[in-house]
Amino acid sequence: MAAAAVVLLAYVPRLPSAHAPTGLGLASGGVRITPGTNRRLRAFAVAQIALSFVLLAGAGMLLATLVSLQTADPGFNVRQVLALDVPTMAAGRTPEQVVDFYQRAMRQIGALPGVDHVAIGSTVPWRDGGAGGGGGNPQFSVEGYTPADGEEQPRARFRTVSPGFFEALGVPVLAGRDFTDDDRPGGELVVIVSQSVAQRLFPNGDAVNRRLWWSDPQLAFVNVRADPRRIIAVVADVDDQNVVPGPALTVYHPFGQTTGGGRVFVHSADPYALVAPVTRVIRELSADQPVERAATLEDVRADVLAPDRLNAFVFSGFAGVALLIAVVGVAGVLAFSVSARTREFGVRLAIGSTPRHLLTRVLSEGAVIAALGLYELYSLTAAARPLRWAGYLG
Repeated sequence: MAAAAVVLLAYVPRLPSAHAPTGLGLASGGVRITPGTNRRLRAFAVAQIALSFVLLAGAGMLLATLVSLQTADPGFNVRQVLALDVPTMAAGRTPEQVVDFYQRAMRQIGALPGVDHVAIGSTVPWRDGGAGGGGGNPQFSVEGYTPADGEEQPRARFRTVSPGFFEALGVPVLAGRDFTDDDRPGGELVVIVSQSVAQRLFPNGDAVNRRLWWSDPQLAFVNVRADPRRIIAVVADVDDQNVVPGPALTVYHPFGQTTGGGRVFVHSADPYALVAPVTRVIRELSADQPVERAATLEDVRADVLAPDRLNAFVFSGFAGVALLIAVVGVAGVLAFSVSARTREFGVRLAIGSTPRHLLTRVLSEGAVIAALGLYELYSLTAAARPLRWAGYLG
């Protein structure tokens, strides 16, 4: 495009002139401009304006979308929750030892000054996508629900959380109770479901104390049994995959009964001040334990939206440059038109026209060009109709 623009602009100054032997060249003094040249110049200016506003409209849509993404309410606290990746170091450890490590870490982190709540989870919202916890969106079945003919079993996100996870993120428990330390291996198998699961599969609102089990055979590879589990609570939806939240069928398992975790969530009024103390506590428990990617959930969302911000910035820059070029193009057309009509203006002044009248006439011509460009933009975007300004240009 840049090379084509160079070639095109190289010929723009070569305008019709009575002083050039071939009829083309730079004019000096009174320029004689033909009707055909005038039409081409005006058409060029109209096209510039229309295309520049196409870019402006696109940039405006991108900016509006970006603002909507950044201001969308995710349904949980994002500013005061610090998320840290503490990957499970299972080599040489039994599942019980892994659980004990995270429980001791939670107790010591919870005792730090400034910590309001601390919890363990399998997925950092937005950053981990659907990778946390085991199996993506496996199929499951619930007591008292039979799929219609041709309908497959429902699917839900598989998440593992510790007691206090919902309180740490500010997710309300709508019915039932949270997990406790008594929900451990050897005890009753329990789960918590999201509001979308309860509304879809238990329309009468009686999800608590019903039974749920995983029917997806893939979960056998991650040591998740297909035994029935009692639903002990319903919580508000947490869409940890999409910045703009939507319905999210999610089943939460207690950390003590399902291998998982690896993400530490700390709720505090000053989250970043706790990065060093939290890291020190974990390293004291296990010197080789990695502690990575500490960030508030607000900054995690900002990182996810970084490509969208870059696109909006670049698009807006191109739109601004295009508009500037269009303005310069209109100014150039008007300037050339005025320079070619100096004799005409002299005659008009001689027969009684005022300078103000001539100025108004020139400015109105520029306004008409701009209006035609905007109208053509509307026509092209509304119904891809052919150009409507051919009559004016003729």
